Amino acid sequence: MTLSPSPTYSAWQKLPDNALGHALFSVGMCLRVPYFGSVLPRVVEMRPGRCEVRAPKWWGVRNHLGTFHAIAACNLAEAAMGMLSEATVPSTHRWIPKSMTVDYLAKANGPLRAVAALTELPDFGAITEGADVVVPVRIFDGQGVEVVHADITTWVTRR
Repeated sequence: MTLSPSPTYSAWQKLPDNALGHALFSVGMCLRVPYFGSVLPRVVEMRPGRCEVRAPKWWGVRNHLGTFHAIAACNLAEAAMGMLSEATVPSTHRWIPKSMTVDYLAKANGPLRAVAALTELPDFGAITEGADVVVPVRIFDGQGVEVVHADITTWVTRR
């Protein structure tokens, strides 16, 4: 069974794999999902089973300690999960976030890098009544230290 990609992933594939293409895609993502824009995300990698999104530390995401706010980090995690889902879930199916479990592991100083990655792709042909797909997202600081870990459960169904 051949599964066609989502329109979002098709758009990613049409843009050049460089800073300009990534910026254009990221702006489009924020126009489609405006709340993501609060963390100024930049998608730098997107393919089935994996997505990387980066966000700068700017005054709009700082907390009272001057570090990256916990909920802003959750927003970044959801952006990475969402784009992984768009790259992974075929156009025959749809997905929606169902729950999120988050561990704050260390102070999130500086810009952050969120990596959503599945160890194994689901068998979408077998999903007929709906299934939970848990997407782990690891968020790293500029020194490569994991500062936040989120497991985001998505509900995937046929259209």
